[in-house]
Order: sequence, then structure tokens, then C-alpha cells
Amino acid sequence: MTVLLPSGETVPALGMGTWMMAEDPSRRAAEIDALRTGLDLGLSLVDTAEMYGSGASEALVGEALAGRRDEVFLVSKVLPSNASVSGTVRACEASLRRLGTDRLDLYLLHWRGSVPLAQTLDGFAALLDAGKIRHWGVSNLDLDDMRELTALPGFCQTNQILYNLTRRGPEHDLLPWHASAGIPIMAYSPVEQGRLLDSPALAAVARRHDATAAQVALAWVLRLPQVCAIPKAGSAAHVRENVRALELRLTPEDLADLDRAFPPPAGPSPLAML
Repeated sequence: MTVLLPSGETVPALGMGTWMMAEDPSRRAAEIDALRTGLDLGLSLVDTAEMYGSGASEALVGEALAGRRDEVFLVSKVLPSNASVSGTVRACEASLRRLGTDRLDLYLLHWRGSVPLAQTLDGFAALLDAGKIRHWGVSNLDLDDMRELTALPGFCQTNQILYNLTRRGPEHDLLPWHASAGIPIMAYSPVEQGRLLDSPALAAVARRHDATAAQVALAWVLRLPQVCAIPKAGSAAHVRENVRALELRLTPEDLADLDRAFPPPAGPSPLAML
């Protein structure tokens, strides 16, 4: 399963997130093994950010990807406090050093702050010209922000947002707008940091498919062709579990049962962030 970017490039529909990785030294070897296992299984979309562990996550990702950089579609993010023209360039260069690479495949504005979007885009343009990033996008931008952004010069490749069964607000207006604009969504926390795993409705659907609740939650996010998911997996076993979600096809009965347990939005609501 792949998702088409506006550039014409495709990325895996299922990738790997790294939020809260590199925070426990005793977990480092397992986390590196998880990322390498994911690459072995085709999960070549890897997402990180300068904010995660104040750069420690990027350093861990760099270690895990050593010698395998060309296999990866690598994503990182600039903090809004760094997102001026020169600040964006400096932040990206620091991320590249931590990651041990000369370029990012996709560089995102982590969320909107006080810096005008036009300044951040000028920073992205400078990085594109220097070959330090291949594409740019955004994260946590709601509909009005996206309309403002796309009126500016440049080509946004994705909007990374919080989207899962308990966070369905974007379905009312943001996801339809993205579909019409041809800009895919990258869903973070697709299992709501594990809190979805205790759902009886998810368990019932999982039993029908001889699957796990996590696989059902991921398959539900991946049911939309313009959405990819980047769950964190801190162990190789967890990565293998996630990969099996790609084989799961939810039936109309499954989707109806999940709609009853997790109703779609009745109207617009502000975009949520964790």
C-alpha cells in the first residue's frame, strides 16, 4: 500500500514514528532493532523531529539508519519557534547532523506559531535550493491554515495530524479538503498512544479477523487512500504486529460497528493535538 504525494512520488501507507523514543537508555538497543526490522519489512517511511527528546530521537534514528539511508523516506520537523527564514535553515542543518545525512526527504513545520507562514516557506525554499531537503510539508494545520498556506508559493506535500478512531474531527471538513486538493494526510498516534487497545468494539472486530485491536485501529486509518499512518513501535515484535495491519481489510459490517462505537463528527471542530 502506498500514498501518492503531489510531487508524483509515492510513500508507504504505513511508516514508523519515533516520538518518545531515545528517552530511556535501557530501551535504546530495542528501539534501534525495531527501526531496522521495520526497514527489513518495507516500512521505509520514518518520521522524527527536532523536538523529540531535544534531538535525541534524531540521533537514534541516524544510528539505526546508518548504512541504509538510501532505503528510507526520512521525515523531520522544525519547531515553530525556529521557523523564521534563517532559523529554519539552521534547524534543518542541526537535524541533518544528528541524523548523519546530507538531506531530508520531507521537512515539516511542526505546528503553526507566531512566525508568518511565508517566512517558513522561504526557509524551505532555501533548503530546497541547497539540496538539503527534497520536499516540505506541515503538521497540525487546520483548514483555515491550509487554505492560507496553499495560497502561497510552493508545493505542500502533506499535513501530519492527529487522526484515529477517537479523533475523527478532521473527517468533517479537513480530510475532504485535503482529498480535493490532492494533499495526503499523515496520521500520527493512530492507536491513540495505546488507549484504543482496551475498546470492546475493536476487540470484537479483531476476533472476526483473527487480528489484534492495534491492527484493526491501523487498518481503519489506512482505509482511506489519501492517508498514511506513522505509529511508534519500540520493539521488533511490535513492528511485526503493525505490518500485518496492511493485510487486513475491514468489511462494511466492521466499519458500521466501529462507527457506532466511535461516531463520526456531526459538525466542525478544532483540530486536536496531543
